[in-house]
Amino acid sequence: MVNEELGHQHKVAIHRVKEEASHGRSSDTLNVDPSGLVTLTTPNRLASVCVRAAPLPQDVTSLLESRTELIRTLEQVNMSLREGRSVDVSPQTLEAIAGFKAQLESLLQGRRWRSAVEHIWAFGPRRYGPNILLNSVEGYQRPSVWQCLCLGGPPEAKAQTAFTRDLDNSIVSGFQLATLSGPMCEEPLMGVCFSLERWDVQSSAPPLHQDSVEEASVSHEAPADCKVEGSSKTPAKTEGPVSGPSQARRRAEAPPPACYGPVSGQLIAAMKEACRHAFQAQPQRLMAAMYTCEIMATAEVLGRVYGVLGKREGRVLHEEMKEGTDMFLIKAVLPVAESFGFADEIRKRTSGLASPQLVFSHWE
Repeated sequence: MVNEELGHQHKVAIHRVKEEASHGRSSDTLNVDPSGLVTLTTPNRLASVCVRAAPLPQDVTSLLESRTELIRTLEQVNMSLREGRSVDVSPQTLEAIAGFKAQLESLLQGRRWRSAVEHIWAFGPRRYGPNILLNSVEGYQRPSVWQCLCLGGPPEAKAQTAFTRDLDNSIVSGFQLATLSGPMCEEPLMGVCFSLERWDVQSSAPPLHQDSVEEASVSHEAPADCKVEGSSKTPAKTEGPVSGPSQARRRAEAPPPACYGPVSGQLIAAMKEACRHAFQAQPQRLMAAMYTCEIMATAEVLGRVYGVLGKREGRVLHEEMKEGTDMFLIKAVLPVAESFGFADEIRKRTSGLASPQLVFSHWE
């Protein structure tokens, strides 16, 4: 089966990633330690993130999948609060959110999940999926996802500056991209908890809106490490008297934002890649989408129906005879990947005496 082959390839992939990091081919920006902690640095060396991945309990994943609408409402309320808009939440919604939080706390038990619910940073993908991002950064205070439950209490901790808020959004955006398109076949992730354990940003990182201003004010010449390959032209001289040592010192001290783009964009890419590498550092498997298949058939074609289901790796759950008729109702599950052309084949094999109905059911 596919997952058995992936299990064999997974060990090879982990060994290859760690070997590349140890040999320096990716150690300049990526480091994967034996415990699964991934440290990734942005190309301009101004920011780095440390991410660890862990599987969520199956009950928690099922709960998150069943409460997508409530999580979406929770995110909309939090977005309004972050933007400073007044929010009118009904008591029924607050009660449902409080019950959802209590359910998560009851399911996330044990030493690994201590205080995990209080440190939830975001859900994903699309901000309401079955994956969780935890804030495990020591000393970093940010508004909780449960802040709507404390509207009448003391104010929540807020990001200190607009620059910090922008970078906070970059972390969440990178997590959303990673869970929406995982490293295995670019499929969405499910049942994964990503924990951000360290997040370092150097104080010399320029604010987002000042990138172009800093670049223009530092020098009229391009930095040495930003030259276009293959160009034989020498840099144009600046007009007017310029102090050589002072100008060179200013160029050396200033970061080259134009080479790599804004810090926020680099942080999004770094967080996305860190989550993908952290996911690959743990055991992983593909989940198959399953259809629920209901088939109405007469008694003389039951054998042919079972033959088509068996050929396409279907699994019969039960069958019952409709009272007063000679029709049987068969309920089965069928992989979505095996469903293409299923209806046409079963009609041909039964001469039109059986008609299937397919509805998406779950993942296996």
